[in-house]
Amino acid sequence: MTDIAQRAKDIFREEIRELTALADTIDSSFAEVVDVLYTCKGKIVVTGIGKTGIIGHKIASSFASTGTPAIFVNAAEAVHGDLGMVSKDDVVLLVSNSGATNEILAVIDPLHQMGCRLIAMTGNMQSPLAQRCDLVLSVHVDKEVCPLGLAPTTSTTATLLMGDALMVCLMEKRHFQAENFAVYHPGGALGRKLLGRVDNHMTQSVPRVFTDTSFRDLVREMTAHHLGMTMVYEHSSGQTTTQPAVTDRCVGIITDGDLRRAIQKYDDLHIVAADVMTPSYKRIAKNALLSEALAIMDKFNITTLAVTESPETEAIIGIISIHHIIDFA
Repeated sequence: MTDIAQRAKDIFREEIRELTALADTIDSSFAEVVDVLYTCKGKIVVTGIGKTGIIGHKIASSFASTGTPAIFVNAAEAVHGDLGMVSKDDVVLLVSNSGATNEILAVIDPLHQMGCRLIAMTGNMQSPLAQRCDLVLSVHVDKEVCPLGLAPTTSTTATLLMGDALMVCLMEKRHFQAENFAVYHPGGALGRKLLGRVDNHMTQSVPRVFTDTSFRDLVREMTAHHLGMTMVYEHSSGQTTTQPAVTDRCVGIITDGDLRRAIQKYDDLHIVAADVMTPSYKRIAKNALLSEALAIMDKFNITTLAVTESPETEAIIGIISIHHIIDFA
């Protein structure tokens, strides 16, 4: 009996080979399609039927949730009245692997009469659908992984992936940010978090060391707070305390990355915080949205931000971490 796990691996690899071959065929026509979708004055209408239609529904949902207005219209329902959802300013993406599905072909003339631009996504570049649309995206694969060659498998994966490629390119073209995601996903856990305020999720337990704190003690301070960082403060004149206060002047930050670089740089770790720290650090006001905090983290490829009372103040009252924003569990 064939090893089922091995058979599953073979199926994965077969589909990946077909998808890689498809990727190699993408050319300037893809960029033209992205431009047409981006400049659309109306909405994107995705239509299909059957299993390909299910993929089309997912494509439309992905567009809509990432800043590109879109709806899905089942082709069978379209010819019985649902074409009323379409307007002349819309761009219609018609999805059919064969490019010869009767329900799909039946909507082409009415859509042309409305003045819509039509984009075909098909596995057959010589099909009636491809011939009658303004632009065509090929999702052709040589074979399905279905052993009978009948059930849509590789072809639907290719269509899904092409839709994902369109979505991501449109997101980047629109500069779609985390705060936009939060607005479009208010019911989701991530959306609710991103619409929250920094002060409701930050920790007030801020790791703090002085510039002359020993390497051993700063590692101990960082370990105790489980944030992978510590803020660094300078001693005030005549100050004898061993722990910095909120009112002391913060002059830098030390992260786990700084520690690793220090271990590589110094043979003798009889060094102090000032030898290890990064003088600059990013901060955010406590009343800012979590989406703003996430955007800063994304931009600078960091995982924590110092939190201040307001944009004008410097005293650090808390720390917001990426782990406070997104639950990875």
